[in-house]
Amino acid sequence: MAIIAISRGTFSGGEALAKCVAERLGYPCLSREANLEEAAKTYGVPAEDLTAAMERPPSFWQRVVGERAAYLTFVRACLCEHAQADNLVYHGLVGHLLLPGISHVLRVRVIADLDYRIKAASAERKRGYPEALAYIEKADRERRQWVRFLFDVEWDDPHLYDLIVNLSRVSLDMACATVARLTEQDEFKATPESRKAMANLALGSRVSAQLAMDPRTRGVGVTVVAEDGIVTISGETRFAEVNQTLQAVARHVDGVTEVRSKVLCTSDRPERLTRSNV
Repeated sequence: MAIIAISRGTFSGGEALAKCVAERLGYPCLSREANLEEAAKTYGVPAEDLTAAMERPPSFWQRVVGERAAYLTFVRACLCEHAQADNLVYHGLVGHLLLPGISHVLRVRVIADLDYRIKAASAERKRGYPEALAYIEKADRERRQWVRFLFDVEWDDPHLYDLIVNLSRVSLDMACATVARLTEQDEFKATPESRKAMANLALGSRVSAQLAMDPRTRGVGVTVVAEDGIVTISGETRFAEVNQTLQAVARHVDGVTEVRSKVLCTSDRPERLTRSNV
């Protein structure tokens, strides 16, 4: 029982591999696009806005810093709800980065030679070679910038993955069989500890999403960590009443048994003495 996160570049064949693996193992298959749609519906964000935001380059995110954390929180929370059941194939851009610390996530990157990708793009989008090449280069550039900006890693860093498959050199059937075989290895089987980590991540994500959705707490810079139903909120706020509201909102999330606050109220800090006020 594993969670398979397939990172796919534009027209690299990742979607086809994800569907093949899901069919072979009998797992549900969730795409990045479907997860975005579900997140938009669940948390009341216009689907086109959420989708556009998750595809825009850093220049866009720098203009909407407050929404950046909220959007990512919504997407992660929805993915966690699916991933809690194990037995999931997710395909999209660096989905495994949304599930940190979960040992039974098999991280797969799908690549392909440029000619392979151009042919695929030309066939699907009915474009000539120059247009297909320009489209792929633009998509790759924006996705690389997006990952670097939001996660501070390089999209194509091999250390981020357990398996890299080149579909222009390996057949789809062979790649599918290889991924399926890896899920049978002990390294990628769910354990009580990894399931507990997944449950904690899911609960923390639900709380973060609720805080991001509530107009009273949206935009407050806090970190949420969950451990066996106990939620700890850390960060800073200028107002003590905001700290109280953060805790109240968190308490109403299903699965939360206790809320602990490590939120620092900056208004309580003593003023630093200067020559002007001595």
